[in-house]
Amino acid sequence: MDDLARGRVDTLSYGALKQAVDALARGLMGWGVAPGSHVAVMAPNCLEWILLEYALAKVGAVLVTVNPALQEDEIAYILSQGRISHLMFAAEYRRYDIAAALLRLMPDLASGQRSGSRLPDLTALALIGPGDVPFAVDFDAVVALGQGQDLAARQAMVRPDDVVQIQYTSGTTGRPKGAMLTHRSTLNNAWLMGRRAGFQPDDVMLSAMPLFHTAGCVCNMMGMLAVGGCLVTMEAYDPERMLTLWDRHRATVINGVPTMYARMLDHPRFADFRTDSLRLANAGGTSIPPSLMRRLKDLTGAEPMIVMGMTECSPVITQTDPADDFETRISTAGRALPHTEIRILHPETRQPCAFGVPGELCIRGYLLTRGYFDMPDKTAQALDGDGWLLSGDLAVLEATGHLRIVGRLKDMLIRGGENVYPVEIEDCLLAHPDIAQAQAVGVPDTDLGEEIFAFVLARDGASLTPDAVRAHVRARLARHKLPKHVEIVAAFPMTANGKIRKVALRETAATLIALPSEETRA
Repeated sequence: MDDLARGRVDTLSYGALKQAVDALARGLMGWGVAPGSHVAVMAPNCLEWILLEYALAKVGAVLVTVNPALQEDEIAYILSQGRISHLMFAAEYRRYDIAAALLRLMPDLASGQRSGSRLPDLTALALIGPGDVPFAVDFDAVVALGQGQDLAARQAMVRPDDVVQIQYTSGTTGRPKGAMLTHRSTLNNAWLMGRRAGFQPDDVMLSAMPLFHTAGCVCNMMGMLAVGGCLVTMEAYDPERMLTLWDRHRATVINGVPTMYARMLDHPRFADFRTDSLRLANAGGTSIPPSLMRRLKDLTGAEPMIVMGMTECSPVITQTDPADDFETRISTAGRALPHTEIRILHPETRQPCAFGVPGELCIRGYLLTRGYFDMPDKTAQALDGDGWLLSGDLAVLEATGHLRIVGRLKDMLIRGGENVYPVEIEDCLLAHPDIAQAQAVGVPDTDLGEEIFAFVLARDGASLTPDAVRAHVRARLARHKLPKHVEIVAAFPMTANGKIRKVALRETAATLIALPSEETRA
């Protein structure tokens, strides 16, 4: 665990990890964590986070993951809706005073005693890491409460289909929903993902993916645990720091989103680091530019491992197969993992689509969420009576079983009656040698219903104009896929786990087309 912000590096063998987890599990029992208790963890990647994930699972509690960047109203919503009884938190995160935010939410904490006036379910708080927080006990003090606790008896009560985590979705429409994941769904998903990828006991996985997302706490932690490999995880992503760790630990597997890979490859000191150890480059979370994976292969020799997943599926649904040829692996999201069913339905008729025809991706199997916590209506909307999860993703299933994601249902544009999928435009833009990143969104148009607005980030030192960008697309795609509006940007709005915030781009695009300076983009 590389924790640069706290100036420490923690290294544990699996034997030492088990001892530390068992000690914490007993301490949690002494702290009053009961079977089924909802325990929230609000902290960046750190050793304590890793210990808590395993310890809470051992005592039959439910880990509720909380992004440490959330603001007061967002924190209050999760602590209330999730019925949190115990909270483990870091005092601050990137100069954001989490402790002060909690005190403003619950002024009664100042007395050191919960009065239950707000968030009555929350009865105990503990501090992860440094800080002077009088209203919370220290992490080590929780561990010390384990004297005399019978962990073996408690652990024997835990069942495979018990809920082990509640992961709150992004909430792009309405309030976030808490997806309930089980021991069976997460452990088996991690194992099957690693088996498909060919993870080995001597693998060293390097990742900065947040542990409060399934990519970090399932794919990374459980994926390496399943094979006995080594996980090197970082407190936060920094391209130069990640290159340093890649070199130092001779990483054989990296798990990241495209933005992370692009920033490392474009780093001015990239050539100074040894990167030839990499065997697998795991990418997911968004559309994967084939041009980026080709470049990564050329510069490091790493083979691509593309996954498609969602939180509600624990998370991996499809994954590339090492037996497939290189072009198939970089141009598709692979095939469904074992014990996972997928089908494509027409968005309107709800009838199965033929091979090669876009429709909504639906999933069924062991991997599915048990539903959204305390939201029966939202659960019924997402899971049909036959056990299929309606993903909201637009996808194409080929006769070979390979899946291609073409966008979200809400992302699909209809320009003059023609369906346009943003990912196709983005892939085309990313094939331009001077374009580092690109995104396409729809904006209202009085003539055609919708028009295409492209945001483009140039590579360091490159110069781009909207006309040059449009010329590139015009030469490669049909006319109805040509962006009418092009904006050259210095950066993209990002989520905590490195995804580009498309909702923010739509808002920006709507603002820009309303400005008097529109002629500069038209």
